Amino acid sequence: MTTEYLSHVNQILEEIQSAGLWKTERSMLSAQAGSVTVTDDESAHKEIINLCANNYLGLANNPRLIESAKQAMDSHGYGMASVRFICGTQDLHRQLETAIAEFLGKDDSILFAACFDANGGVFEPLLTAEDAIVSDSLNHASIIDGIRLCKAKRYRYKNSDMQDLETQLKAARDDGARFIMIATDGVFSMDGYLANLKDVTTLATQYNAMVMVDDCHSTGFMGPEGRGTAAHLGVEDKVDIITGTLGKALGGAIGGFISGAQPVIDLLRQRARPYLFSNSLPPAVVAAGIEALHLVKNGDHLREQLFDNARFWRDGLTHTGFELLPGEHPIIPVMLGDAKLAQSISRHLYDQGVYASGFFYPVVPQGAARIRTQMSAAHSREDLERALEAFEKAGKLSGALA
Repeated sequence: MTTEYLSHVNQILEEIQSAGLWKTERSMLSAQAGSVTVTDDESAHKEIINLCANNYLGLANNPRLIESAKQAMDSHGYGMASVRFICGTQDLHRQLETAIAEFLGKDDSILFAACFDANGGVFEPLLTAEDAIVSDSLNHASIIDGIRLCKAKRYRYKNSDMQDLETQLKAARDDGARFIMIATDGVFSMDGYLANLKDVTTLATQYNAMVMVDDCHSTGFMGPEGRGTAAHLGVEDKVDIITGTLGKALGGAIGGFISGAQPVIDLLRQRARPYLFSNSLPPAVVAAGIEALHLVKNGDHLREQLFDNARFWRDGLTHTGFELLPGEHPIIPVMLGDAKLAQSISRHLYDQGVYASGFFYPVVPQGAARIRTQMSAAHSREDLERALEAFEKAGKLSGALA
């Protein structure tokens, strides 16, 4: 690389740091859990309450998942060293795809390395320049990138604004779109808001549009048996395509999926580029995913603990004086506005034994910095009481609270 180019990159990095937008990573020495052991260097180890993982049901270190993964490595090996259609499909892959489809009430499913790949690969094989995608303005980056890879006409509606959604549907229809697909997150992960899927699906029926929902932050704990946002809102039969992940409530490892009608899944299996050109998921992850679904189906006690924790935490933060976004989801953002303030509070929390990351631009809009806290069934009441004390102290030390 040229000296001039590296100087250009260093200037960008300096601008990121000076704006208070620099993201740091901490090394964990333990398994993911309600509390974890972290280190800033090789000598300093610290036990800390973890409020920023997607480990909603606390399954990331579940002994049954670990044992299932170990047994799969013994029986099916370490990795596939191939893509699915060449020689990378094992019986476990089809077992998990079938189990996911049955769980979500769809014909079939197809696995991907991550849901980012699933969202990146879902649109291009299904829609052409003759078609249209109408996308919520706060959709996940993976949906945005997937839409960019597709030749369909693009329309965007204001977040959960049903009047604007109808305006965009009318525009797509007036512009001659052959097929229209509405794309939305089931849960908007920066805010913890649920998509208004009742009205979305009503409009979809009115305008003969399909509905695609990314349910990564819902599958496993929202709705009956944890079947997701659509089930929670009573419209699961009106959502055509569901994308999701094994990397959050379903064990927390890696892996994504798309579920839908059989012809749709068959076409994706033939033409979805992230599927065709990426290695198969390793057997250990797949076997643990199968076991995770068993635990989720019988996990009402975990869901009850999760939402009890969320209510307690929300009430405690409100009483302490922090500004929260309303909602029912276990994502509970503490709104601060300023990126440097969010990082300051995060550092003070860390000093007091609480791991909660600051979120700021470009992850959220400018001026909307926050600490995004996330509840888990793995948190005890004692954990949350200690964390509330730490938040109050951090708020006062940083000047966020009087």
